[in-house]
This record gives sequence, structure tokens and C-alpha cells, in this order.
Amino acid sequence: MSGAYGRVLVVDDNKVIRQLIRVNLELEGFEVVTAADGVECLDLVHEVCPDVITLDVVMPRLDGLQTAARLRADPRTGHLPVAVISACTPPDADSGAAAGVDAFLAKPFEPSDLVRMVRRLAHREDPAPFDGRHGAGTAGSAAG
Repeated sequence: MSGAYGRVLVVDDNKVIRQLIRVNLELEGFEVVTAADGVECLDLVHEVCPDVITLDVVMPRLDGLQTAARLRADPRTGHLPVAVISACTPPDADSGAAAGVDAFLAKPFEPSDLVRMVRRLAHREDPAPFDGRHGAGTAGSAAG
């Protein structure tokens, strides 16, 4: 595990959101590597060896749900905790659960909720099954 709490691969096509997530996690002791879409995530994941991956849903080239499904299908990455951070609708969240996503956080989100979710996933604290509706015990602001 890298950094005080671990290494996180943050995947979002919006540079501002990537930086927001990076800063909040780095302030809490995580090492953060970023990618702009699912293709870049899949290219980096074996080199970076993250402890947690966060994915936006709507991205060019390869969206977050397709990326999650590919990560789950690969025996080298199938065990990695994956969280969706997105302004998703409930059907998207259900699709995320089907793709093997471990947690969901709605945008906009509170930084403390982000940190709590990533810390829980990195350390496998209080593992709660993701049901696509309640964010696996992670509260978030309403999607926007």
C-alpha cells in the first residue's frame, strides 16, 4: 500500500473534478494517480497498482460501467475495490451494482463523504454490500 492510507486511481473526464478528488484525498494521506477515461484507466491500472479505483460513469471512449466490468473480468484486477462517483440516475446505480461496483457517491458530494468512502474501501472497513440505491452506506448530496 502506498501513501499513508493507500493509492487511489481517480478516473474522470472532467479535469476540475479529478483535481478536486485528488486534493481532498491527498490532504488525508492518500497517494493519487489520475486518468481521463476508462481506456487510460485500463492502461494504467497494472502499472499503478491502486488500492482503490474511483470511476465517473459518463466518459468518452470507455465509460465507467464498462470499465468496472472489464476490471472485474480481469483476474489481476477483479479484487480491487471500485467506487462510482457520478451524477447518476438510480438505473445507472443499478447497472453499477451489476458491473461489480463496490460503492457509489453522487455528485455533488461532500469531501468528508468521499474520504470516508475511499478509506473504507482501501482498508475494507465495514464492508457493506452495494445495492445500487443507498450508496453502500456512503451518504452523498443529491445528484446534480
